[in-house]
Amino acid sequence: MRINIVIAFILAIGFLLISRVYYLSIKSSEYYKELSKKNYTKTIYYTANRGLILDRNGDFLAVNKIGFSIKIKPHLRKKKYFKSLQKTLHLISKCFPKYSYKKLLKKYRLLDSPYKHDYLTIIPYIAYNDFLKYFSILNQNEFLKIDSAIKRFYPYKSIAAHIIGYTGRVNRRDLIKNKNARFYQIFGRSGLEKYYNDLLNGSLGEKKVIVNAYNEIQKVLSDKKPIVKNLKTTIDIKLQSFINKLMKNKAGAVIVMKINGEILAAGSYPEFDNNIFVNGISQKKWLEIINDFNHPFTNKIVNGLYPPGSVVKMGVAISFLENKVSPYFKVYCTGALELGRRKFRCWKESGHGETGFIKAIRESCDDFFYKGSLKVGINKISSTLEKFGIGLRTKIDQPNESNGINPDKFWKMEKYGRPWYIGETLVSSIGQGFMLVTPIQIARYTASIATNKLPTPFLNLEKKPTLKNLNIKKRYLKIVQKGMYEVANHYKGTAYKYLHSFPYFKIAAKTGTAQVVGIPQNEKKRMKEYELEHFKRSHAWLTTYAPYKNPQIVVTVIIEHGGHGGSAAGGIVYKIYKKLYELGYIE
Repeated sequence: MRINIVIAFILAIGFLLISRVYYLSIKSSEYYKELSKKNYTKTIYYTANRGLILDRNGDFLAVNKIGFSIKIKPHLRKKKYFKSLQKTLHLISKCFPKYSYKKLLKKYRLLDSPYKHDYLTIIPYIAYNDFLKYFSILNQNEFLKIDSAIKRFYPYKSIAAHIIGYTGRVNRRDLIKNKNARFYQIFGRSGLEKYYNDLLNGSLGEKKVIVNAYNEIQKVLSDKKPIVKNLKTTIDIKLQSFINKLMKNKAGAVIVMKINGEILAAGSYPEFDNNIFVNGISQKKWLEIINDFNHPFTNKIVNGLYPPGSVVKMGVAISFLENKVSPYFKVYCTGALELGRRKFRCWKESGHGETGFIKAIRESCDDFFYKGSLKVGINKISSTLEKFGIGLRTKIDQPNESNGINPDKFWKMEKYGRPWYIGETLVSSIGQGFMLVTPIQIARYTASIATNKLPTPFLNLEKKPTLKNLNIKKRYLKIVQKGMYEVANHYKGTAYKYLHSFPYFKIAAKTGTAQVVGIPQNEKKRMKEYELEHFKRSHAWLTTYAPYKNPQIVVTVIIEHGGHGGSAAGGIVYKIYKKLYELGYIE
């Protein structure tokens, strides 16, 4: 009996051993085979150079300069390696004297950390030709790693600087926001560079390889190449360069746009050279720019907030008409309207006399809009202006676009906790008071007056135009269009002097003078613009479309502290249309 028990025990142990051997050798072999693959299969991610930015005709607006970066092995501050680190840094400094040994050592100490095991970038970029003669010397140093590098370059420097934008080195914030940022050298910081950053950086290349214990590649299993796409813009750099010359020593913005929203030129002035940001701007230059009262850093096309002044009057006129004010409505302008204890003045001290819709737009009669606004009220005016995009982002492909302000009673109560006053309706009707717009809003508003369709402005040539039908009654539009025609072509029009003689087609226009400072009620005689200090002078607007009978192009200009819109911007607009005709943009 005992023998049987011993035999059974031995057989059981034997069965367990055989089962375990079977499991380890056969059943689990696939598991360990897959596990072993992970030990020698490696995925390497890599990028191509950043995509180029071009104008509509293929001229380069942003390109890459090829060069090299110098990286140093980490953890060389330890005592046994420190002399090697010193020799290496002295070698770099000897080859490239602009990088002193002390500064290189300081940077290395800042970058080095016990937790960092990748090579540390000590110099991010040295031009190809400058580096080439030292390549063999530096490449032989066991503590250095030489990689290819790029530097963004803007051939046209300050021309179209705000809309093109600039790049900067990838920083910690980028690494937090974008999981792939560690694979790239540069990211867009403003303009098209920022808006289309992902497109310009493209998709990562992905190479799967087999490596040995020394991390040496033994076999390439697959290689998916990175894809980078260039950005072709709607901009004509020849036209843009021409406008830059016209705007020399001026502050403001210019937008030239097809009525479908396609931007041919857009400048914010003064501009600055984007190249100064590529490797980091000096403290001196930074202070010089930020202390400039003309605000070169602000992209005034999408972020400049200005009272629209009289250029808003076409939209206000349509609000009157849509809210049961007769097309035959007239006022008698005496030069001022008294309301309560306050006097609301027309720009023309002697008054305009009997004035209807067309004359009110042609001669920019404030009194007409004061009295019309009392019939309609601010909420209805605001509602109509909203249809034209006033106070709303246009959704142009630029980052951080501003909204502006299209005020009504609810807006003021929510903003300030105070009721709306009738006097605020009057000043809003002529584009003053709380109302603020961006130049791009006025450009597309002008396009919608010309066509009854609200476009979405765009700078990417591959985009398709987006147009929203406003469904405004044609007879209403014709009234304000006729008024705009007479602004430029009637002898009493506010832009007649500058635009009536244009030889190739007729232009429709509206001038605007947007006050920067209020006029005290006790001031009997209004000062002339030229009598005011420069930064107290009104902003000068001139927005136009052409040809009048076949609208194709909008040109909108604002000259900061320029005074009257016609005199400040009329000559500029005339020359822009002439250039547009020469370039074949208007038939």
